[in-house]
Amino acid sequence: MTGSVDDPGGKQGPSSPETPAAAANLEVEVKFFVSNLDVMRQRLEQAGAESVFPRVYELNIRFDTSDGGLLQRAELLRLRQDTRARLTFKGPAAADITSEAKVREEIELEVADFDRMATILTRLGYAPVQTYEKYRQTYHWRGVEIVLDELPFGDFVELEGPEAEIKAAASALGLDWSRRVLTNYLGLMDLCRRTFDLPFTDLTFANFDRIPVDMSRLLPLCELSSEDSA
Repeated sequence: MTGSVDDPGGKQGPSSPETPAAAANLEVEVKFFVSNLDVMRQRLEQAGAESVFPRVYELNIRFDTSDGGLLQRAELLRLRQDTRARLTFKGPAAADITSEAKVREEIELEVADFDRMATILTRLGYAPVQTYEKYRQTYHWRGVEIVLDELPFGDFVELEGPEAEIKAAASALGLDWSRRVLTNYLGLMDLCRRTFDLPFTDLTFANFDRIPVDMSRLLPLCELSSEDSA
């Protein structure tokens, strides 16, 4: 089966949350493809959002089995390094969840050593299969985590929290809810690779410096104007 790492309609595997404890690990988020992150920073400051993490480079490595078993089940095993190292598992949410946001099971923990954790994963039969990079700045506002992401193929604003609060935050920040994106960055990378016939799968700045693409051909763009923030 060919799949995507965030295919919400993928096969429900044994990781699908069926207990209250699993339900507590649900991630609810949306993202917006935007034209100007500086304008969004101004809007966040004007709204009184708290800057909790400064802009930082982030390296992510996706692991999978040799037969791509996690991808086939729409699951994700990721090792991330920024100012700390974290191991994350993402799985499909319960099939009966109805939402206008993207909802997935997410279990994450901090680890002491990025390289040692990578070694443990390989010893367990997982291999690094995809790398992706970004710069991220994190804000909190009224119960919502708002991150400004600079990806090799464009800039995004991602909102995570309770759905009602996410919708209210999007409205307050001038983000058109109808233009929300529910696909994760690896899913967008897969779409980008197939659309533009890219010869690589890693979402890195070096790759896209060599072969730039126009993501506005694939995604609705939220035009952000400084005049609208006045």
